[in-house]
Formats: sequence, C-alpha cells, structure tokens
Amino acid sequence: MGLLSLGTPLSWDEAQKHADHVRCHGITQLLNIFHRLKTRKKDHLLWGDEVEYLVVHFDEAAQKVTLSLDAHATLEKLEKIEKDAEAKGEIPPSSWKPEYGRYMLESTPGAPYGSSLKDLLSVEPSMRDRRALAISNLPTTNDSVLTITSFPLLGSGKFWSPPCDHNPLSPSNGAARSLFIPDACINEHVRFPTLTKNIRTRRGGKVAINLPIFVDRATPRPFREPVPVTIQHMTTEELQVLASIACSTRAPEDQAYRESKSHLLDCVPDAKEDSVYLDCMCFGMGCCCLQITFQACSIEEARRLYDHLAVVSPIMLTLSAAAPIFKGYLTDVDCRWNVIAGAVDDRTREERGLEPLDKSRFVIPKSRYDSISLYLSNGPNYSGPGGCSTDDVRGNFYKGKYNDYDLVYDKAIHARLMEGGMDEPLARHFAHLFIRDPLVIYRELLNQDDVHSSDHFENIQSTNWQTMRFKPPPPQLPNMGWRVEFRSCEVQPTDYENAAFAVFVVLLTRTILSFDLNFYIPISKVDENMQIAQRRDAVLNERFWFRKNVFGSSAGRAAAMSCLPTIHGLTNGVNTNGAVDEDAYGQFTINEIINGKGEFPGLVPLVESYLKTSHLDHKTHSALTDYVSVISRRATGELKTAARWTRDFVGSHPDYLGDSVVNEKVAYDLVRKLDKIGRQNGSVCIGKCPIE
Repeated sequence: MGLLSLGTPLSWDEAQKHADHVRCHGITQLLNIFHRLKTRKKDHLLWGDEVEYLVVHFDEAAQKVTLSLDAHATLEKLEKIEKDAEAKGEIPPSSWKPEYGRYMLESTPGAPYGSSLKDLLSVEPSMRDRRALAISNLPTTNDSVLTITSFPLLGSGKFWSPPCDHNPLSPSNGAARSLFIPDACINEHVRFPTLTKNIRTRRGGKVAINLPIFVDRATPRPFREPVPVTIQHMTTEELQVLASIACSTRAPEDQAYRESKSHLLDCVPDAKEDSVYLDCMCFGMGCCCLQITFQACSIEEARRLYDHLAVVSPIMLTLSAAAPIFKGYLTDVDCRWNVIAGAVDDRTREERGLEPLDKSRFVIPKSRYDSISLYLSNGPNYSGPGGCSTDDVRGNFYKGKYNDYDLVYDKAIHARLMEGGMDEPLARHFAHLFIRDPLVIYRELLNQDDVHSSDHFENIQSTNWQTMRFKPPPPQLPNMGWRVEFRSCEVQPTDYENAAFAVFVVLLTRTILSFDLNFYIPISKVDENMQIAQRRDAVLNERFWFRKNVFGSSAGRAAAMSCLPTIHGLTNGVNTNGAVDEDAYGQFTINEIINGKGEFPGLVPLVESYLKTSHLDHKTHSALTDYVSVISRRATGELKTAARWTRDFVGSHPDYLGDSVVNEKVAYDLVRKLDKIGRQNGSVCIGKCPIE
C-alpha cells in the first residue's frame, strides 16, 4: 500500500507545517523524472498483478472464525524466502508486502510477466503458487489465507484473535478511536497508524460511512443499530468525548441525547437510521482487491491506456462485485469502493463545502480515494513531449468536451509545471493531485536529493487512490518505463477467476491498441457509472453509459471486422437534424457492453477478434478464450458475482433469520465454504459453486 519508508513520523500538527515543502520538492522531483524520461520509447509491454489476502483463524469447537493478527509472522517468513532467493542471485517466485490490516498479506509475482500472449498462461499458476506458499507458512493448521474482499464480521463483536482489550478512548486506540475495531488490527508499520490518526486529525473528526441496510423479510423498520459493547458502560463524560470525535458531519446533540443508549444513533451523531455505520479507515483499507499494473511502450501510450481503462473501470467493478456484507450485516451495496472512499476521506468541513472557506484552500468534491476526474491525452494534434511521429500518437481520439468535470487544481503548481515544460493536461493532472496534503512525513526524510529521490512526489501521488494511477518511473529503477495501474477490481474467491479478470484486462489493452479503439465519453458519465456499479445486482439490473461507436479509425475497424463477420455496421447517434454524431454515447446493460447487441460489437467479441488475428497455437488460444468466457458469462448472469453468491448462501442458511444480520455461525460456515472453494484446483468459478 503505497510508499513504505522507515523513520520517525511527524504528528499532524508538525506535518502540516512542512506540507508546502513536500509539495514543492515533490514537483521538482516529478519534473526531473519527466525531463529525463519523457522521450523514452520502445519499452516492452510488461505487466504484473497484485493480489491481497485475508488471514483467518478457524475455531472448529466454537464454530467461530476470526481475523488473525498473527499474519505478520507469516509475512516475515515469506519476506525471508524472497530475500534468500535474491541473495543467491535468483528471481524469487513471488514478492510479499504488508498491507493496512495486520491480518492482511499482499503478493505480486517475483518478476513482471512477459509481453507475449503465451506468457498470460503463467498468471493462474503464479496465483496458485502464491496462495499455497502463504498457506504453508501459516502459524497453525487452523489458519487459512483467503481472497475475499471483505471479512463479514469486521467490526462486529470480538472478530479478531488473539484477544486484546478494546476501549475506543484508551491511549492504545489513539489512532482510529473506532467503536468497533481496535488499533491492534492496524499493521504495526509506523506508516499505517500514523496515516489513520492524521486523516482523523486533519478531518476534524472520525470518518463516517453509512451504508444502506438490505431490507429483508424480517429486518426491523426503521432499522437502528444496537449500541456496541465498547460504549455500553461509558460514563457521561466519556460519552461527551465520544460524541465530540464522532460528529464530522453534524454537531453533537444536547446532553440528554448523548446520555441515551437505546441505539447507536442515540450516542453517535454521525450514525443514521436504516444504515450500517462504519467509523474508521480499517473498514475500507482492511478490504482486499485485485490490481493490475502495465508498463507502456512510451508516455503517450501510457496516457492512452489510462484514459480508456478509466472508462472500463466501473464496468469491471460491477462484474467483480464481491462485498455485500459489512460489520455483520447484509447491506444494499455489492462493492467496497465507496466504503474505502469514505474511510480515507481526510477533507475538512470547509473542503467538503459544509462551511465557508477560511483555513482551507479549496472546496474538494471527492475523497482522495475515488474515480479519476481528468483524462490525460492531449488530442490528435499533440506531437509529444519531445516531438513524435504520427505512429507514436495514433489512437489519440481525445476531445476537450470529454473533460466536462469542474476540476479543482492548484494553479500555482500547474503554472510551475507548464513553465517546466510539461504539457497542459498532464500538468493539470498533477496539479489536481497536489491539492492534497502529505499525510505521513518522516523527520529523517524531510530533506532529499531531488535528482535521485522521488519520495516527496510519491508521498502525495501514492495517497491519491483513484480508479487509475499514472505512474512515472522511479529514479532508482532506471530500467522501468511509464506505467498505469488499474485499481477498480474486487478480489475473487478463486485463483482461476482472479487470473481471468487480470488476463481479460491485459487482453483488452492489447485490443485497444491493435484496433485503435475509442472509448471516450464525458468524464462525468464515468463518475455516474462508478456509483451505479456498486448497487445490488447492478451487473444484471442497471444500465451504464458507454460510447456507441468504439472504432476510432477505419483501419482499426476493418481489422476487427475481419473476424466479426456478423456485424456490418455500428450504431452511431443521430442528431435531430439527421447528422451522424460519431461521439454519441448511450446507456447499455453490462451484457450489452461486454457481449454486444445488434450492431454494437461488445468488448468480449472485440477481444476474441484480437485473439483470432494473433496467430496463436491452439493450446494458448483455447486457454485465453476460456478466461475471456468467464467475463462473458458473468455479464449474462450465467455465472453469479461473488456478491450474489454470498447473498444466496446467507439467505439459505438455517441460522439466518431474515433480519439482515450475519451472525457468527453463518459467518463461520460462509468463510469455511469460501476457504474450501479457494483451495480447489481447476477452472473453479464461485458463481457455479453450490451454496449447500
């Protein structure tokens, strides 16, 4: 998770004094990288995946499952295996890093995958080997490693082991002050508790997320959460303190209101009726995801992929939906995205528009964790930072009207980047990221060599968690090129499905480049899609904005159509005067976007067309087509999403009372079942697994 430096972190009061220093030197570091590598060409299209895991402990006698806070012991073993291989001059089979939750692991392949299509067949074996390696290094046989997006009992009761005390007002819980999750669940690396505390301090109160409850046959109406055990015995004075740090959206009520303890919302100003209240960073950053990073051939190609994959990111989010349960309740959402956005929302009341600007510089519409707000391409007349041939910028179909978002950016930083030789869209992108404050500053790293370090730049870059991330090459890795990171997918319960999602996104990038595809729609419509994507069963029931004519050139269209003989034209929009609108967009179902309808080709047929033109051997072609079919069948509903499968499992469980509560027994059986499914070899899809 971002930049993991070592040192003495500054408190927020100290850190904010150095914010301008970090921003200033971060921009210097960025400009140094840009000028050194802006004309770099012909890098191989290498890529890698990042899979996140939860480590759980099963108590079979008590029929209870908990998150294991001993995962760090496993991480130490895995890191040693990696270091031992490197000491021998070998490439380790996998690389392991800490994540936000003390119960989490993060893995990547030991080296990037190759650029050939045949190399894609190594993805699933790599994921299987990583899971097996992690399991083999767990403390006990009662522990396991799962790829599930959210632990169903996170924040509900004593969901962790080994046991520890949890008083939200004690010094040992001074980072999050959560009513539901002790600080012991946060990774011990100094970055993570500091990040948690500084977000809360900067915001002026705890984060507040209220997810709509899923209303089942016996759900109380209105639904009001019970008071958690952590505050049932608090004194009046303690409740006053509690209210003061849990009122980030409205002022605390009077004394009598705070003293009432019938329901959670009686004690906590931010809690709402018919909602599940989440109050700390761990509820979001304690979730798992699947991320994919691509190295492009040049900065121009990286910008092109960034833009087009940004349009696809909500589509892949809803196809991978896997998070319907939070804090032991079925909610009316299927995805983690808005939970994380709320969990790291450090904006002050002024920045959220709740009060007039005084101490803050900007009103900022979004959290640090959200969809992108700006396309990066510069239009068809752009010749590149060092002057490029037409071939270098082919496929640049960007038009100014697509960036229809009222972007907030630091105009002084924008001017400095422009004066430093950066083009306007890229300068505006980084000036937008740099409206944020650095959240974790290490005393020892305040003064850096801006030629050989990028730590100040990464301090802010790495804490802008958006659907896409544009990644300049770090100065200490001279062989690395310009990269983009695709960040929207939820992790899937099986390695086969995770491989399928990763492979499909990789194949889609190749298809975009090969067929000159054009996915541009107004960026505001991409924002709308991100919200639609998280609704319950959105994959089957919702419609999404998408471009009608996805071919940007006649040559690209001809190449694709040679393998799509049943499609004879494209549905372009028609203006009221009868003129064809080549930029028309409309609302489509996920099935239509993925599999096509009528004259609209669909992403899967386009990818299949690309595969047919790639002259692959039968084994490779068959295996890749099999992965692509997973995405196709998810879109049709033949394969359930992990979110729908989870809802069906809970709904059919004999101990579920239809009241939206996922109790310990239901959660135990659910996680046991997911663990069994995740360990299976072969083409295992959660949507086809029986729920019994």
